[in-house]
Amino acid sequence: MTDLSIVMLILTGCAQAQVQIEPTTSTHIPVTPTLTPLPTPTPAPTATPTLSLPTFTPASSVIPVAEAGQQVAHVFELETEGSNAQPARLNYLLFLPKDYGLDPQQRWPLILFLHGIGERGSDPEILKKYGIPKVVEQQPDFPFIVVSPQCSPTRCSEYGGWHNEIDTLIALLDEIVTSYAVDTEHLYLTGLSMGGFGAWELGIAYPEQFAAIVPIAGGGNPQQVCALKDVPVWVFHGAKDDVVPPSESQRMVNALKACDGNVQFTLYPNAEHDSWTQTYDNPELYTWLLQQTRR
Repeated sequence: MTDLSIVMLILTGCAQAQVQIEPTTSTHIPVTPTLTPLPTPTPAPTATPTLSLPTFTPASSVIPVAEAGQQVAHVFELETEGSNAQPARLNYLLFLPKDYGLDPQQRWPLILFLHGIGERGSDPEILKKYGIPKVVEQQPDFPFIVVSPQCSPTRCSEYGGWHNEIDTLIALLDEIVTSYAVDTEHLYLTGLSMGGFGAWELGIAYPEQFAAIVPIAGGGNPQQVCALKDVPVWVFHGAKDDVVPPSESQRMVNALKACDGNVQFTLYPNAEHDSWTQTYDNPELYTWLLQQTRR
């Protein structure tokens, strides 16, 4: 049984108690080099617990959801003010865990994933090339609902990034929470490169929405980052990144630490711009996420 399978089995009790779980070697996800959080808080311990897991038998009357265990493309439209205004529109991929819907009482944690500049466009299938959309393509038992919006080149420019879509992203998230069995105490935000900048910006604009934030190879405005002082943040960057310098992440971390924020920074010494593959392939990330609850 894999790490993430164990995580999925214990999620039913997640609403009643905070569960502490520890990573072991995953057969789904290759083990990456040991992460090096800088500095405190101390990274999760590595001892393997002995878990007594309940046996789940779904009720015979429950009908499984047809889209469970796969990513499906959808379109979200948000009406905007003004008689001539065009509605804001986002294509997005929605992933539901394989066992979604078997237990009508179960609520699932959710990850909102923001892509990088190379995945802009009108075909959300290209989002499956990187990040969490790539992970869930390989793991239908991934124990999170995943929402992966796609930004168009006109709305997400090379210099503006996700800025024009901040309010649309929150409206999309609200619709998903209303329409699906989402555990609202476990909403997480992450993104890579342009999406790393977007994760910082969206988290700063709506800090009350998220239990934790994971910006990768991004940056933001350090003068605003104290809005996140009560939200756990784990930042990742490659030391050899020549696209987005690691100093972009470092200055956000320094500013957040200065206002007593709960932040840790992992700088991969040999990674270039792609610091996301080893991050999203590491089960420790998801263990840590599930330990964070929205305040």
